[in-house]
Amino acid sequence: MKPFCLVLLSLTTFTLSCQSEATEEPNEPPNIIYILADDLGYGDLGCYGQQIIRTPNIDKLAKEGMLFTDHYAGSSVCAPSRAALMLGQHSGHNIVRGNYETGPYGFGACLEIRDEDVTIAEVLKPKGYTNGIIGKWGMGMDGTTGEPNKQGFDYSYGFLNQGHAHFQFPSFLFKNGTRIEISENKNLANERFSNDIFTEEALGFIDSNQEKPFFLYLAYTTPHAEMLLPEEAIFDSYKGKVNEKPFVSSITDTTDNNKGAYRSQEFPATAYAAQITHLDSCIGELVKKVNALGLEKNTIIMFSSDNGPHAEGGAHPAYFDSSGPLRGQKRDLYEGGIRVPFIVKWPGKVAENVVSNHPSAFWDILPTISDIIGVNSEPKTTDGISMLPTLLQKGTQPKPDYLYWEFHENPTTNQAIRKGDWKAVRMNPDGPIELYNLALDVGEKINVADQNPKVVTEMKGLFTSGRTPNPIWKIKGTK
Repeated sequence: MKPFCLVLLSLTTFTLSCQSEATEEPNEPPNIIYILADDLGYGDLGCYGQQIIRTPNIDKLAKEGMLFTDHYAGSSVCAPSRAALMLGQHSGHNIVRGNYETGPYGFGACLEIRDEDVTIAEVLKPKGYTNGIIGKWGMGMDGTTGEPNKQGFDYSYGFLNQGHAHFQFPSFLFKNGTRIEISENKNLANERFSNDIFTEEALGFIDSNQEKPFFLYLAYTTPHAEMLLPEEAIFDSYKGKVNEKPFVSSITDTTDNNKGAYRSQEFPATAYAAQITHLDSCIGELVKKVNALGLEKNTIIMFSSDNGPHAEGGAHPAYFDSSGPLRGQKRDLYEGGIRVPFIVKWPGKVAENVVSNHPSAFWDILPTISDIIGVNSEPKTTDGISMLPTLLQKGTQPKPDYLYWEFHENPTTNQAIRKGDWKAVRMNPDGPIELYNLALDVGEKINVADQNPKVVTEMKGLFTSGRTPNPIWKIKGTK
């Protein structure tokens, strides 16, 4: 792999102008398409330095828009990350702080977003937007307050929770809260791939809503395990060209959609690369549809991933350098678990071929969209800051005081904070605080806590003040 810095230096950088503090409301409300990959690593895209896996369509988005180097997911696993995106709150304030929900194929205790929580869709709706969620939701099953059609979405189609979304060839999905059968995938037939189903639905949604402003949240389930996809041209193009170690499932899948099971894959590295390239081809189809309908100039396309790369179902992220220069992967609060790709294309508004190092996170998306559509009353509970000055390269871009994460799915609660170039990680609430200078050590290799006691003391205070205590999400590991 080429040195990561060379890839970034080949793109244009910029300095924000301070000529105007105000942002401009567009004459016509733009369509907004937010595409979310599942477990895609920071280094899995060509535009972020990947040398093996092909991603020409996503790379083209980056070339035609703005690429962010310092953007962060809401968490290092699915549900809390997506909740941070939808509600504009980090995991110290959000009601969803882990992968738990009620209903079949859930992972345990109940927590879904509530009636009083305000989603991006609910911010957009009063402005005349038609809102659709296609793909993986993860914030409430059918019949709960977290069901997407109760959270501002006019149309929903896909998986409602994490456990069910482990299956790339589902035998059923949910449409507007009602279970629908996918007969082609019954009895493990594996005929309709989730990426293809969701792309088809997304194209139909755009077709049906082209005459009015729409928000499409398109949440694919690749390259999350299970490592299955159609064994066609894309799969064959990698087969025999990457190092393999077959994955044999510990569970014999004799019925549709066993909870938590990943089916076996003889060629998991091939499948991982092919899933990403297949995802890239789906995004190419989506962009083609937008252009064919004449919507390109008034459509914002955003692309990101919900957390770092996984090592499940036979995946081997180290082989592809999926975390790029970063330390860690999914479930870590080191940079590799939470720093993710983020690309924005908005013709005529966002300049082409631009790289921004503005530190930002999923909870900034809600206030950014509010700013774009001229809403000055986004939820007061948001932790985010609008990134519109950075996107337009106009005005002064406020920076976050700090970014905060907590993770509850290990024996102890892990916490992390980024404040400026400082990154603090605490693996145990009663344990030591690790400190890294990201400007000098983006790979978090050198713990400089002993040399910076004042910074460590400040971070220790933020680990407490940065969160709201919650009876469900108690800090684990304290004496």
